[in-house]
Formats: sequence, C-alpha cells, structure tokens
Amino acid sequence: MTDQLTPFDADRESDTDAGREFDSLDPRNGDVIATYPLQGTADVEAAVARARTAARWWDVQGFRGRRNWLLEFKRAVASEAESLAAVVSRESGKPSEDALLEVMLAVEHLDWAAKNAKKILKQRKVSSGLVSANQAAYVGYRPFGVVGVIGPWNYPVYTPMGSIAYALAAGNAVVFKPSELTPGVGKWLADKWQSIAPSQPVLQAITGDGSTGAALCRADVDKIAFTGSTATAKRVMATCAENLVPIVAECGGKDAMLVAEDADIDAAVEFAAFGALGNAGQTCAGVERIYVAKPVYQQFLDRLAQKVVTTEPGGAPDSAYGPMTLGKQIGIVRDQIQDALSKGGRAVVGGVDSVRERYVDPVVLTDVPEDSTAITEETFGPTVVVNEVADLEEGVARANASKYGLGASVFTKNKAQGRRIAERLQSGVVTVNSVLGFAGVPALPFGGVGDSGFGRIHGADGLREFSTVKSMTVQKFTAPLNLLTLDRKARDMKISAWMLAKRHG
Repeated sequence: MTDQLTPFDADRESDTDAGREFDSLDPRNGDVIATYPLQGTADVEAAVARARTAARWWDVQGFRGRRNWLLEFKRAVASEAESLAAVVSRESGKPSEDALLEVMLAVEHLDWAAKNAKKILKQRKVSSGLVSANQAAYVGYRPFGVVGVIGPWNYPVYTPMGSIAYALAAGNAVVFKPSELTPGVGKWLADKWQSIAPSQPVLQAITGDGSTGAALCRADVDKIAFTGSTATAKRVMATCAENLVPIVAECGGKDAMLVAEDADIDAAVEFAAFGALGNAGQTCAGVERIYVAKPVYQQFLDRLAQKVVTTEPGGAPDSAYGPMTLGKQIGIVRDQIQDALSKGGRAVVGGVDSVRERYVDPVVLTDVPEDSTAITEETFGPTVVVNEVADLEEGVARANASKYGLGASVFTKNKAQGRRIAERLQSGVVTVNSVLGFAGVPALPFGGVGDSGFGRIHGADGLREFSTVKSMTVQKFTAPLNLLTLDRKARDMKISAWMLAKRHG
C-alpha cells in the first residue's frame, strides 16, 4: 500500500497549519472537487477530547444498545449508497460500479460487526483447573476508549471500515483521518453518523496531510489503526511509541498467484486479469506475481494476453478501470517496467509506453528475474509478471521468497492439493481457485505478516483487536490447601509437593 500525497511527518509541527486548506482533486483531469481544512494539533486534540466524552456514553450503551445504533448507521449508509459511491468515484477516479461494490462490502462488514460483537466479546467462564478449583474464572473484553484510524485512498470506504466498524462495535469512539486524496469520503461517513446521533460524536473525521496523521498519533488516543506503506508504518509506530500507543498496521503486499498443471485455465485467467488490473492495480491484496507450472505456462500466458490486450482504462462510468489515483505512483510503475526489461524480462502486452500522464494501460511481463523490482517491490499499478515454474513446489518457494506476506492464491482442480499448498504459503490470507474471495466474508480476519504488517481487522480477531482483555476470579470457597498466605502450614506444602510430583513429574 503506497503512501498518501504528503508523507507521514512526525517531526513537523502541525499547529502551523491552522487556517490552511487543501484541495481534493479529480485524478481523471486534475479539477478541484472541494476544499478542506488542513487540521492541526489543536483541532485534532479537540476532536479526540470530544471522542473521549462520547466513548463513555457509547460504553454505557452496552452490546445491545451499540448494536441498535450501528444497525441504524448501516441503514443510513445503505440507503444512500449511491451518494457515497459517487464521492468515492470522484475522488479516486474508479468506475462508479467499482465504487458501489466497495460500499456494498463495507456495509456487509458493518452489519457483521454490529451483530456479532456480543457473542465474541461478552464475558465468558473458563476452567479454573484443579489447583484453583475454589476460584470461578472469567475472561471478558473491554474497549480501549478512543481509536484513531488513518485510512488509505485506494479503497477509502471498505478498508477503513474494517477498522471503524469493528472498533465501534467493540465499544470505542473513533477519530478517522482519511487520506488527503479522499477526504470527502471521511466527511461523508462522519456526517452520516452525526445525522443519527448529533449530540454524540462517536465517529468523527479530521482532514489534513501527514502532519495531521502524526498529530492524531500523539493525541490522547488509545490505539491507532493504520493502512499505508511499510516505511510509513515504521514512522507511525515510532510516533505512537512515544506514549506506548498500540498499533495495527496493514502495509500492502506483493501477492502471488500459483497456477497448477491441472488448473482451470480459463477461470485462472479471468481471476488473474481482475486481480491484476482491477482498481488500476491499486489493490494491496491484488495479483502482482503469477507462477505457472511449465506444462500450462504458454497456454495461460497466451490467454491472459488475449484477455487484457483489449482492456482499456478511462474516466467513463463503464471503463474497465480508472486513472492512477496517486500521481507519483506512475513513476514507480514506469521504473519497475524498465527494470524488468533491462534485466532480460519480456513485455507480452504493453511496455514502458503504456504508462501515460494519468492512466496506465495493461502490462504483462514474463521471464522477469526474481531480483527485479517488478518482483521484489509493490507495484500498485495495472501490471503483472507471469513467470514459468517447474511445478507448484517451485511456485511456493518463489512466492515465499518475498518480504511481503499479505495474500496469495492457488489454482488447481485438486482442492485437497490446493489447501495443502495454501497452508504452506507465508501470507495472512490465501484463496483457492479465486482471488480476493475473502473480501466479502466478514467472519474472516484480514492482515499480513512480514513487511505486510501485523494485527488483524475483520472477523472475531478484528473485534478483539480493538479490545483489551480483562481477566477475573471470584473465590467460591476457602482453598483446602492455603498457599496464598505468609503462614503456610508444613502439611499443605507437603501435600502440594506430592501433587506436583504425581500430576506433572
């Protein structure tokens, strides 16, 4: 996941931004969409203070009350989904259908979090064990308090909602800092919450650049959920460390697809094209590397080339995909293509000339050395590398050689084999015979390993991610062997030593 327009700057004093503004631009043509305040430290701290008060009210609502409020919020968002999708489309440049699909997925996660929080987070009784049989033991989950969410621009609703919905359902108030490329999305969501609970700012949005994000990390928040590059995540962590603020980080990936000799080639090609080109390739868990077993390598490559060569980006509502949302990413895409070709790779579709001022046409590369940046670094553009491997064993080895570990996919008609291979892939999520299939399954936790980050959003783990664990014991009767005293009896110690030897020796 690439950074926002202005990098996270922990050293810059954001109070100097008081009164300043910035423009949200249409990436399709550079036109100004709207102007927003570049909020500084004082603004951020005020928002967090309001959230702190609202969090106490939100906590008192309990699981049932929060469920009802969140379902009302869900209905408010769903009833005006096309309005929100229009904001997403304008600010990111993605086709309107893609924007609406993103809103749909976000609503599904909001619904799941609201309905499942009690079952997952309510206090439960656990075994006390033989030694502590006189104690009743319980485990419960409590909200952190105020959670700061720093969202991305590529999926400005779906991705942050994976933190916002689950943090809210767990009982926290949220201060949301959307990307400066998509500030309207954050404002839309906060305004929608305010429309149903105007006196309780449980969800607020603050707008600004990297310095605003730094101010949020330094404000009185209890946890930060961050989506962005690995390099920026390290700076966010360093800033949060000043006050021991924990963080969950989703930092993108270099996801691999493995195609076995027995795979359904037509299905694999269809998913490969979608995973590589969808959202102009600006998908953290999209397909960037494809390793194809030698017997079907040429067949797969030919069919993929035939599929994508006629795919055209554009700014129309029905375009296959839109422009590069972040202008500087165009240069990164161009550099990776050049690096791959200079090291002996071949362009099967497109090439350096496919990179235009705002749009990048599909690019399919092959025979790319594994030390090329097109293999080792996240591209975040509509390009894909297809390399031949002897079999899935070699494919697994190459896939796992990456420093990233977010997602992966395996294509084979042998589902048992697919699951075995999936277990061996070092990534947070794996799909068999599809790509991005997990995105619409709210019960599945999402997150990565290695340079792809740590922590999880979505699912039961996502709810627990935004909760603190609270353990409790209640003594039911006096212990037969009284060891928790300064005046232990020799008899009690003798019996305890005998029990230790018998039970564990």
